[in-house]
Amino acid sequence: MKKKIKNELFVVTRFALKLAAIAGLAFVIAKSINPVNAAGVKSKTIVIGTTVGDFAVLVNEGLKPELEKKGYEVKLVQFTDYVRPNLALAEGALDVNIFQHKPYLDEFSKEKGLKLSVLEPAPTAPLGLYAGQLKSLKDLKDGTSIAVPNDPSNLARALVILSELGWIELKKEISPLRVSLKDIQKNSRNLKIVQLEAAQLPRSLSDVGFAVINGNFATSAGIPVSSALAREKNDNYINYAVVRTNDLNLPFAKDFLESSRSPSFKAFAKKRFNGYKFPSDWK
Repeated sequence: MKKKIKNELFVVTRFALKLAAIAGLAFVIAKSINPVNAAGVKSKTIVIGTTVGDFAVLVNEGLKPELEKKGYEVKLVQFTDYVRPNLALAEGALDVNIFQHKPYLDEFSKEKGLKLSVLEPAPTAPLGLYAGQLKSLKDLKDGTSIAVPNDPSNLARALVILSELGWIELKKEISPLRVSLKDIQKNSRNLKIVQLEAAQLPRSLSDVGFAVINGNFATSAGIPVSSALAREKNDNYINYAVVRTNDLNLPFAKDFLESSRSPSFKAFAKKRFNGYKFPSDWK
C-alpha cells in the first residue's frame, strides 16, 4: 500500500514539474513577444522607414523618445532611394515611412496599385538650387550644366525652380506637378539638364554648374539648407508620415499621431531643423 502511494506521489510530482516547465516556457515566450520595458509597460514594436539624413534624425532623436513613453520599441530602417520605402510599407516590412510629399505618393501608389495614405505632415527641408562649379546665380553661362532629380515628381519641382529664376520657360497649360523635360518651351541659354538619382546629387556639385537638391539629401551631405541660392516657393511639397490605408485607425497610428503632435517633439523639431517648412497648424 505504501509503495502504491509512493508511486502515485511520484507520478503527480512529475506531472506538476512538467506543468511548471510548460508554464515557465509559456512565460518566456510571452515575454519575448511582449517584452516589458524599464517603466513596466508592455513593449510594442513600430518599424519606421526613412531616407537617410534629416528624417532619420527626426525619428531617432525626436519621435523615438515620445513613442518609447507609450511603450514602443522603435526600429529605424534607412533607404537611399524613393522606391523601396513604399514597397516595404505596402508589403508590411514597415509600419510607417517618412520621406515623401503627397503628389509623389499619389502618383507612385496609382502606378504600383498600392493602398497607402498620409497620416501626418512632417518638418520638411525645401528643395533648393545649390552652387556647384558656379558660386552665384549671376555666374550662369550659356551651356551651363544643372543636375536635377530624375524621379518625375522632383524633376517637375526642379524645373519649376529654374522657370521661376527665368532660366527656362515652361508650357503654360501644363500643371506644375507634372512638368517634364518635354514641357520646356524655351531654353535660350542652352542649359544642359543632367538627371541623377536624388541621393547622388550632392556628389555631383563638383561636376556641374549648379544642382537642385532635395533638402534631406543636402543636410545628410553636410550642406546647410540656408546655403541654397534659390528655393521652391509653394507649399505643395510638404513631406508626410505614411501608413497602409487599412492601418489608419489602428492604435499604433493613433499613438504615432499623438507623439508627432506633442509639445516636446515640436520644440525639438523647431530647434533642430531651423529653416525647414513646418506643418501649418503648428503653433
